[in-house]
This record gives sequence, structure tokens and C-alpha cells, in this order.
Amino acid sequence: MTEQQERPRFSIVSAVYDVAPYLPDFIASIEAQDFDLSRVEVVMVDDGSTDESGRLLDEWAARRPDLVRVVHQENGGQGAARNRGITEARGEWITFPDPDDVLEPPYLKVVEKFLVAHPDAAMAATNRLLWQEGRGVILDRHPLKSMFVGSPVVDLSRSPERFHGSSPASFFSLDRIREHDLRFDHRVRPNFEDGHFNCRYLFTYDHPVVGFLQGAIYHYRKREDASSTLQTAGLHPGRYTAVLEHGYLDVLQRATERYGRVPDWVAVYLLYELAWYLASPDPKSGPRPVDGELAESFHRLTAQILAQIDVPAMTPYLPPSVPRPARLALEHGYDASPWRAPAIALTELDTTQEVVRASYLFTGDLPEESWRGNGDEIEPLHAKVRDWTYYGRPLIRQRIAWLPATTSLELRRDGRPADIVYGAEPESVRVAPPGQLRWWLSAESDRAREEVPEPLRIRRPVSRLSKVAQKLYLRPRVRAKYADAWVFVDRVHDAADSAEILFRHVREHHPEINAWFVLEKGGKEWDRFRAEGHGDRLVAYKSLEWRMLMAHARHLLSSHADAAIVNPRPVTEFAPPNWRFHFLQHGVIKDDLSSWLDPKKLDTFVVSTPQELASIAGDHTSYVFTTHEVALTGLPRFDRLKQVGERFPVDKRDLLLVAPTWRNGLLPPIIEGSQRRELDLSVLQSTFVQEWLGYLRDERLAEACARHGLTLGFLPHPNLQPLVPHLDLPAHVTPLAYEGQDPQELFARARAFVTDFSSVAFNAAYLERPVVYFQFDADVVLGGGHVGRGGYFQYERDGFGPVAASLDDAVAATVRTLDHGAAPMADYQARIEATFPFRDGGNCERVVERVRFTERNQSRLPAVPTPLPPD
Repeated sequence: MTEQQERPRFSIVSAVYDVAPYLPDFIASIEAQDFDLSRVEVVMVDDGSTDESGRLLDEWAARRPDLVRVVHQENGGQGAARNRGITEARGEWITFPDPDDVLEPPYLKVVEKFLVAHPDAAMAATNRLLWQEGRGVILDRHPLKSMFVGSPVVDLSRSPERFHGSSPASFFSLDRIREHDLRFDHRVRPNFEDGHFNCRYLFTYDHPVVGFLQGAIYHYRKREDASSTLQTAGLHPGRYTAVLEHGYLDVLQRATERYGRVPDWVAVYLLYELAWYLASPDPKSGPRPVDGELAESFHRLTAQILAQIDVPAMTPYLPPSVPRPARLALEHGYDASPWRAPAIALTELDTTQEVVRASYLFTGDLPEESWRGNGDEIEPLHAKVRDWTYYGRPLIRQRIAWLPATTSLELRRDGRPADIVYGAEPESVRVAPPGQLRWWLSAESDRAREEVPEPLRIRRPVSRLSKVAQKLYLRPRVRAKYADAWVFVDRVHDAADSAEILFRHVREHHPEINAWFVLEKGGKEWDRFRAEGHGDRLVAYKSLEWRMLMAHARHLLSSHADAAIVNPRPVTEFAPPNWRFHFLQHGVIKDDLSSWLDPKKLDTFVVSTPQELASIAGDHTSYVFTTHEVALTGLPRFDRLKQVGERFPVDKRDLLLVAPTWRNGLLPPIIEGSQRRELDLSVLQSTFVQEWLGYLRDERLAEACARHGLTLGFLPHPNLQPLVPHLDLPAHVTPLAYEGQDPQELFARARAFVTDFSSVAFNAAYLERPVVYFQFDADVVLGGGHVGRGGYFQYERDGFGPVAASLDDAVAATVRTLDHGAAPMADYQARIEATFPFRDGGNCERVVERVRFTERNQSRLPAVPTPLPPD
């Protein structure tokens, strides 16, 4: 044979680092190829693995020396390992699959067929499907799957909508790489190293022709533990500096030097990459910089990149997977000229109150507005400016206004008339000219006002109980029993929160209200409720009676807003949800929870403090809610807390109550259709558990409790309660639980209260109990590592007690607090008094009035029932 004939057709180069659990799948997928493996070489570069990866690779090479070569080197990173592979490879075409992914059997055969048919092609791009590890399913949901629709052979210089930046799913000419001395740039980390290499490779062609091979399937593994390089890239500082500087800007410079301009496909590709930085405002995702030098560098570099691209001309070519907020931020967020969305969208109608929600997007200052209704000047009933903040900077703003829905609306912005439209993208959008604001009113309000519910044929029952419920739903006896019901629920498996307290108030003071309480059947709470005489009004969650109740409910009131409560699927299987949802809360919101709450339909959003109200309904916040939804009433639970607290004077306060909250990253997901989670004992080794155990075991704390005659009570968040039996708690610590006892009595018994970030500190402050904060992981929690980001509440400035970052300081602060006495220190007492405007025991009645307010025609009522506090 000649040397050319002996040369492999394909070189498969894979950079390996600590992927032993995944290697068997990768190896099997290579050996299962429907292609002559004598024409393939596999170069596995072990980049200093510390697990069993090296051994598994050596065993593979020993078994298949004709196919596999293993190169061991000290750890230098993925790029360095691939560069070593380029040096070692001998094939005509080279590819770099990741060793935790797999290739379908026809993979190489499909690529070979294309390359034979198109010898002038610069690259072959393969089709990535998402492999959801743990679920065992392959999903055709890759955000770039649209690239593989249409012609498989594309000249990128003529097709701006196509690009391909994945080196693992690409095939390159090895001779071309060596001719131009191309290597992966180690500075471009933690991501875009592939895209940077692919672009530089394609720049070696005047007209890069790429094959988009839909039939060459590459399974990209989404690791269950989210530990892959791409999945953890958001935590790396280089993502916000080095990637932009050495990656995107370098690509732009090289493109301009090569072609005299930035090719459209390059511009679209870089916009696509930037779009994922801007896919959602700050609170939506995990930790990322929202202030400081890193955030400023990101904005500076992004502005430099966008200045070299005709962004409005290129964004229409972005794949459909790119979210609309990202497109808008790219087009307008870095443009110095003010922008206003061309139309005002009517997006929500309240048919009972006859008000409509109007909104539009803009940048810069709020335009000068002139609203008219039936030709007369009007003021919005409720209005705000919401900021879409990215990395600490508002790039887009949203104007939200609630207006009378029965008038002909007009708006002039900065003296110019604006179209008013209804319907949300991507559905059809219709213009609502002055004099014709009927849209939803012609369909939605007529249906909402019907006395007889809509026929149930609109839903298809999918469960036996739902089929039974469908038959019973319209029976007069059932309708009479549950007519206009107010349904109360805390957690579906727990009570004793604001919903139960409000339920009891309604039963005692408002017998005219058809009130019911929902709870999972069985357990201590169920038995307690029945024993206390409310069994005739207690309904088992997910029972047939519950289905009947919810199908006729007028109001749903809950201290929680999880899916199991706000979207109870067994009900919606056979009947549309016609109730209004009133979020009673189970604590004072002090952090930014907008990404969790904004998607929910809340008719009432109860708050307790003026600062909380301003942070949610005020201008330039992240929340979508206005004073149309948000009401300053105080929590119902605080009414009972006040009563319970009065039973415990100083001489009866016998607890040092320690109550840390949970951490989003430490818990498994909620079991679908419930509010429970599986037990995961690996959490016992976490820093979180070890820090709190260190605090509880401290002898100084035990001695202080003994000196003051106190019991050290440990009350972890309900999500952490399953771990308590597995903790090695010292003898002087008494484990406590929310379920099965009165948690408010525990707060009232507290001589002092210790927590980390829990809003239950507001309970202690409401009772004027001293507080200590132990915050060893503040940078993670307040940086987005929990369910929200740090909000208006600054612990050092606004907290009700000292803040400690270390275990020693936390213990010392607790001992000082106990020694000071039963009352908060003067500075903290002043903060308490400024925080709570209502400590009169009237919160429940204010909530009842608020619920009834939602049943009235708000367009004829005073605009703001609970005004925002002054700045």
C-alpha cells in the first residue's frame, strides 16, 4: 500500500479529564460505528485525570491497538489536550468529540457520504441532540436545531442565518489546520474555545462551504449533576471578560482583516453567543456578576462588539430559540439613542373590575405620556416602570399601566400617537383603534359573567376521578354546596400558616363566606384540624370533593405559590380555573424573587412593610406587579403571632431558637404534583450542614444557654426536616419541626433568635425578640445561588441584629445578645418600629377587604388602595 492509502480517513481526538463514569458509553459508541474502523484512528488525550479515566483508556488501547492510541499529559486544559491531539493525528479529517457524549452508529458513514459527494467542503457539521442524563431520554431540543432545516450544503458567505461553532460536532481538514498553524487558544475560557477555533478555521476559505448533516447524530449529554464545562461556565469570571476580549473581539478583528468587513454569518453567530448572556434579567439564572469591575468589563466589551455589527439588520437571522428579551437587549440596550416600542400591547383583562393592562418597552427616560379615554385625559389607575436589569444595568425598561377597559383608549408619547394592539407574540397581533376596544370583552368577559359554567367538553378527562367529577360538576346540589367558595390552603401537607389563620378569622367573623380548607388526608395536621372542630370544612387534597370544590371556587387563598397550588392539574383536566388567586405569603419578602413570582397570575399579593411594597410594586424594580395586585395589609399570621406573643412575658421565654433556611443547590427537585422532595443524604457532607453543626455543638453556646436557663432549639426549614434524624446533634440541642406543633409558639418562647437569611427573622422582630444572623455563604446566597438575589433589604443596614460571617463570630454575637437581655438593642429596636406599620391585630380583616375589593369594578374606585411610601 502507498502512504496515502494507509492514512486514516478520520482522526477522532478527544480530551479526557475525570470522566470515568461516562467513558464506557463513549467507547461503545465508537466501536458500534457502521463504518470501516480500519479507516479510523482514535487519539485519546488524558489531560492529567485524577480518577479511573486513564486506566480505562489504557485498557481500551490494549484491547484495540489497531484503533486507539492514548496520550497521557499533565493537566493543561481542554484546548491544550486537543492541540496535542492535532499534533498526534494522521487522518484526512479530524473531529473532537467530548468523552462524555456518544455518537449514533451511522455517524461516520453519513459524514463520509457527504465528504465524498462534496470534496470542496470546508467543514461537516453534525446534528446535536440533547441527552438528558437521569431521565434516559434523547430530546431534539438543541437551540440550534434550526440550522439543520433546509439545504444540507451551505455557502456561509451567502447564508447569514447559518453558522456552526461546535468543534466536538465538526469535521475539519487536518491538512488545512496544519497549513495555517491553527490551534485552540487557551485564553478563551471557559467557553467559546470551540467557536473561536471554528471561525478561524473557516476564515481560511474565501467561501466556506459547510455541510449541515441532519442524519449524523451527536448525543450531547446534559449531566444530571450539572458538572460539565459548559454547564458550569456561568460561574467562571473569564466568561465575562476573556471570552469577549480574546474570543468575540478577536474573531471580529480577524474577519475584518481577512474580508475587509465582518461577514454576516459571523455577525449573526456572535449575536447568538451574546444572546445567551442576555436571555433573561439578572435574577433568572444562577450566580453571575451584577456589580463591580467584572460586570462593568462585561458591559464595556459587549458595547465594543455590538458597535462593529449592524445589529438591527442581523437579529432577524437569529435562530428562533433566541428569547425575545435577548433580541431587544442586543438591538437597543447598548444604543445611546432612546428607543420606544412602536405599539402599546394590551396583555391582560380583568373582566370583573373592567380594567386592562397596557404595557410597552423603552430605553432611557420614561416618555412624556398623555392617556385619553373616550377623548378625555385620564390617569392610569395603577402604573410603574419595571427595569429589565442585566449584570446590574437596566438595558430595557417596561412601562405597565392599568386602565379602564370600557373606554376608547388613546396614548400619545412625546407628543406622537401610538398604536394600541392586543394579542401576544407569536400569535396574531391586532390593532385596537380608538373606539374599538372590544377584543377580549367580546369573548372573555361574556363567558366570565355567565352564571352557568362553560360546558365541560372543552376538556378531555385523563383520570378516573376527573371523569366522575365531570359528571357531578353541574349537578345543582354540588353547585349549591360550593358556590362562590373561598378555598384556603397553606402547604398541601401542612397548615398553621397565614391561610389557616385567615380561614379561622373568616369562619368566626364572616359566616356569610363559603370557606373551605384543603389539606392532604392523614397525618398530624389533618387529625389536629378535625379535632379542633373544622372537619366539616376540611377537604382532602386531590380527592373527588376537592375537584368539585376547586371547579366552583371563586377565590383561592394560600401562603404558598408552588405549582401544586396555583396549577392543580387534576382540576384543570376537566374544568377551567375560574378562581382568583390571592398570595398571602408565609414571610416578608426581602430578596429579589421576581424570576419565581413574575410568571404567576396573582390577583392579590399581600405585603407587610412599606419597604416590601416599594420593592415589588414601585418603579425600577424587577417585578411585573403594580399596586393593582400588591396590597399592604400585613400577614394574617402576624395577627395570631401577636396574640401568642402576649402569652409569653420575659420570664416564660425559655428558648434560644436556631432556624436556618434551605439552599436551592442542596436539594433534589420537588416530586411532581407535590410539595415534597426526595431525601438526599449527601447533603450531610455539605459546607452548609457542617457549619451549622459546628455552631450547634459549640461549648460556649451550651454554657450561655445553661447560664440563662435556656433550651437550644434547632428548627430547620421544612425542606430540611427529613435530614434531622440523620444529624449527630449534641445532647443539649432539641430538634424542632414546623409540622405537628405550633411554630408561632416557638417564636414567642424565644429569648433570642438565630438564622441566616430566613424571612422568619421578621417574626422574631415583630415580637421584639433579639436576632442574630449567621451568614457564612452570603456571597453565594445573595449572588443568586438560592431562589433569588439580594434585594432592597441589606442585613448590615436593615437587619434586626448583628451579622456574623464566621462560626466564632456567630457564637460570640449570640452570647453577647443573650447577655444583653430579653429586649433588642436600641438601634435594632428602632429598625423594628420603622418596619411594621401594622401591629394592631387587623391584618386578617384587611386581607378580607382586599379580596372583596377584587370583586368590584375597580375602574370606578380610587386608583391606589395602598399607596407607595415616599422615597
